Amino acid sequence: MTTTHAYGAARAQRAELWRPSGVPQGVVVLVHGGYWQAGFDRSLEARIAHDLVTRRWAVWNLDYRAVGDGGDWPGTFADIAAGADLLITVAKDAGLALDCVVTIEHSAGGTLALWLAARHRLSSGTVGASPALHPVAAVSQAGVNDLAAGSAARLGGGAVDAVMGGSPLEVPDHYRVSDPATLVPLGVPQLVVTGRGDPLVPVEQSQSYAAAAKAAGDRVDLVLTASDDHFAHLNPHSTEWAAVIEWLQHQPSTS
Repeated sequence: MTTTHAYGAARAQRAELWRPSGVPQGVVVLVHGGYWQAGFDRSLEARIAHDLVTRRWAVWNLDYRAVGDGGDWPGTFADIAAGADLLITVAKDAGLALDCVVTIEHSAGGTLALWLAARHRLSSGTVGASPALHPVAAVSQAGVNDLAAGSAARLGGGAVDAVMGGSPLEVPDHYRVSDPATLVPLGVPQLVVTGRGDPLVPVEQSQSYAAAAKAAGDRVDLVLTASDDHFAHLNPHSTEWAAVIEWLQHQPSTS
């Protein structure tokens, strides 16, 4: 069963709740990628959402405004925070327990999945601070996990600067409260998975973030596959997605 819920007036400010038959083993918050650009939406995650439902997970498939469509700083991050927190109300009305919430996402969404798990570290008054929803684990698939490095490398043709409102030198405060690499330790188990030959988000984004998070005290599992397919993570039959499912099954908080 799938229902759609609004957390704002814009068309993109929507989320879908997917529910399995029977009692779910937890809730996954999915956040799609697309370098935060217009033209991409939560439909990218439909196959993954369906696979999770068959495995008895409820899914909160979260959309957000893109750059140029209200997602300019701090719009994208404000949307993700508001959309995630709406799940509290929806779950209560649906009788859905939220003691096991995992954020999972792909590419630019990987940034946001980690950030959702880091919001408790933000100072009051900061965009996304004082979260209502508290994930117990986070997964980044081929994610832009280090925004400052992504800015320097001009990933996505400057997509990082576009969503952040400038470079780290121009708007350091934006990066300080949004870059997962600066917010570690997140305090929850994390999986970082990517292909060694990914042409769109280089493997170094996963390797450097995992090293920084571990050094800060986080428990992080880094899985590198032989793939050069950035979009394999959206295929429920891929090696990359199998790694996510296996990892979920071995987390004490999700078993």
